[in-house]
Amino acid sequence: MTNDLPAPLVSPDGAPYWRAAAEERLELQCCADCGTYRFPPSHLCRQCGSDAADWREVSGNGTIYSFTIVHRAPTPEFRAHVPYVVALIDLAEGPRMMANIIGPGALECAIGDAVAVTFEARGPDVKVPQFRLAGT
Repeated sequence: MTNDLPAPLVSPDGAPYWRAAAEERLELQCCADCGTYRFPPSHLCRQCGSDAADWREVSGNGTIYSFTIVHRAPTPEFRAHVPYVVALIDLAEGPRMMANIIGPGALECAIGDAVAVTFEARGPDVKVPQFRLAGT
């Protein structure tokens, strides 16, 4: 099912991330030298400074580091979706990413809750990684 929210703008650095998401896989850039995962993608590893990297599928499991519940839509496209949760997710593999918590119980989420990736359609060939509470 596709919703009415805007599709992401895809940069060349992030294109592999979005291609994987369209196939419902969460892939992150990983340093080929030290093994540190990076999000968002970057030219150099923040850990060791290497410019060698590849893309690897990750589990999509994590925990909520912090969150807010949005009650006032930032643009007209989001009005029908308030209230909704925007969260910082600490992925099991290390990086922290921002996404929405969607699905049953989303508005009752708490810091430290376990979450799992899910994918939200934003057009015929575009999906956005979001998260749901684990076990829902």
